[in-house]
Amino acid sequence: MDSQIWELGVLISSILLIVISIIKFKLHPFLALLLSSFYVGVLMKMKPLNMIASIEDGIGGTLGFLAAVIGLGTILSKMIEISGAAERIGITLQKCRWLSPDVIMVLIGMICGITLFVEVGVVLLIPLAFSIAKKTKTSLLMLAIPLCTALMTVHCIVPPHPAALYVTNALGVDIGSVILYGLIIGIIASLAGGSIFLRMIKNRIPFKAVPEQFSDLKIRTAEELPSLAATLLIILLPIFLMLIKTITELNMDKNTSIYTVLEFTGNPITAMFIATFVAYYMLGLRREMKMADLLNKTEDCFSTIGNILLIIAAGGAFNGILKASGLSDSLASILSLLDMHPILLAWLVAIILHAAVGSATVAMMGATAIVSPMLILYPDISPEIITLAIGSGAIGCTIVTDSLFWLVKQYCGATMTEMLKYYTSATFIASVVALMVTFLLSNFI
Repeated sequence: MDSQIWELGVLISSILLIVISIIKFKLHPFLALLLSSFYVGVLMKMKPLNMIASIEDGIGGTLGFLAAVIGLGTILSKMIEISGAAERIGITLQKCRWLSPDVIMVLIGMICGITLFVEVGVVLLIPLAFSIAKKTKTSLLMLAIPLCTALMTVHCIVPPHPAALYVTNALGVDIGSVILYGLIIGIIASLAGGSIFLRMIKNRIPFKAVPEQFSDLKIRTAEELPSLAATLLIILLPIFLMLIKTITELNMDKNTSIYTVLEFTGNPITAMFIATFVAYYMLGLRREMKMADLLNKTEDCFSTIGNILLIIAAGGAFNGILKASGLSDSLASILSLLDMHPILLAWLVAIILHAAVGSATVAMMGATAIVSPMLILYPDISPEIITLAIGSGAIGCTIVTDSLFWLVKQYCGATMTEMLKYYTSATFIASVVALMVTFLLSNFI
């Protein structure tokens, strides 16, 4: 009993160390996670060389798969950005008269968010919200919040986004299944938090015009943009290939050559690799860009992913230390004594960590390290469901600790109170609805 109390204390204090290091001492999450890894190793009396070996194994095992996918995804995101492909989707959806502006923004966020990092998506797509707000004389909050809620939702629960991909890989889950279920959960949660919620309190939402400092942001004309077919092909191609792989594994003889081909092309690395070169041609060379230009754009976008790769690497190190020290196994037995459903526990840990640390990525990695050991005790709970529960939790509590909160506040010209009342509430509602849908899916998966 005393040993369990000690181990629980080590875990809780290690999480607090991460939170305090980031929030109080402004330490980079990479350093905070590594610091906590050494902290756990020392308190669990690991041998120094074993501690280093576990950190190295954790980093290598994590980045060995994710680095290539994240790198390819970043190129794809850059091609979407420079070509104006996301704007093409926005212009097309605006022609659907039967869709309300807020629903249009949710759909734009869901579709474009598949290949865009959440912060990039906000910066790239917010001019669409400005344009629609001006045309329809709608409060900017009624458009920007649905867009940003959808971007946050797809960022947390749909691979190949880094955090979602990390959890999927760590729990050994089929990526195609997570994509399919994640999209279902994402659209329902985004509409609930980003559209339905705001409509219910529409009369209380103040009118917000486009802030003056952003009034000159321009949207390219339709003639300057790639075709809708090319845009959808680039965005959906890797998703399609990975989903085909999942269907193949369920329904096809593994000894056939077709099975081998589909397994190969549906691997996340292969699927993203193929999509990247299709994007180079469709969005670049075909539109008279030179290979030298594509090289420069590729080098530019790689400079932005060092931060996320280091955070994920340190998350892998922390996970490796928890396993090697034996703390994971002890944690599993402790958590099994709690009178709480594992789906709810996974969601709760993720949402608390997101509120505390301010990073959905760090929250999802931390929740994975805490929750994954107990999966063996619940064989009736699908790892896919736990993956989705962790992502659902990370959607919520986008508050002052999160840089995304301030980015959205700046673009909307909103006050702190307005952001907490409308945007934080929207992401929390989306998170709760995502949890409810995850519970529902658990009856069938």
